[in-house]
Amino acid sequence: MMQPPASQPDPYADPTPEPVATRQPTYIRMPSQPPIATYILVGFTVFIYVLQMLGSALLGDSNYGIDYVTLMGARISEAIDAGQIWRLITPVFLHGSLGHIFCNMHALYSIGSLLERHFGRGRFLLLYFLAAFSGNVLSYLFTQGYSVGASTAVFGLIAAEAIFFYQNRELFGSHARQAIGNAVFIIAINLFLGLSPNIDNWGHIGGLLGGAMFAWFAGPQWVLAGIPPEFSLRDERESREVVTGILLVVLVFGGLTAWRFFSGGG
Repeated sequence: MMQPPASQPDPYADPTPEPVATRQPTYIRMPSQPPIATYILVGFTVFIYVLQMLGSALLGDSNYGIDYVTLMGARISEAIDAGQIWRLITPVFLHGSLGHIFCNMHALYSIGSLLERHFGRGRFLLLYFLAAFSGNVLSYLFTQGYSVGASTAVFGLIAAEAIFFYQNRELFGSHARQAIGNAVFIIAINLFLGLSPNIDNWGHIGGLLGGAMFAWFAGPQWVLAGIPPEFSLRDERESREVVTGILLVVLVFGGLTAWRFFSGGG
């Protein structure tokens, strides 16, 4: 039996090109609301510092050598023992020198502008004041004399930034690793510098812990939503988790405050 001749390719036929995969650009809409709360915090803190300078010209205090405004709002543990609980918050608006307020307001503006866009205005303000509260609580427990400054809250912001990028590391990739590394470096350097005299490192540590605790439970957890090639970010953090973060900070640091307050002070 004879086999039919094998078919030969037509030398004149046009070859069929293989499909080539092309990369389509992907667009992700990031939160873009202006950081109004950050601007207000910076502006109000500067305004209070002007009042401090005016108060220094009008009235000082022989016990602490400070102006009247600072005397009324600084973290003075003996005054807190006497019932002046507002001093666990008000020191965040007070500063000891022009250099002091400049450094803290520069950090607040730089970090706060980013975090407010990520966290939203409400959660950002909660973060700021909970970190200030927790920082002043540890200062109240372990530091003598008086202390002032927004660095308690600023340390909380830095901790929250590291937590945010860690929890969203799959979305941000290498940028998340870089941001976390920068935050850890800044924290380590400033805690080391805080070993110097006249720096309230306990306030820094408290703000760091309070900010990290709140951010772990309440910080945004973003997922991509939408249809390619345009995506948006959806926050999957539930409101009950935000409440958990608030309660955790309040219960832990409020409990420490109550323990010292009702045990008769230091």
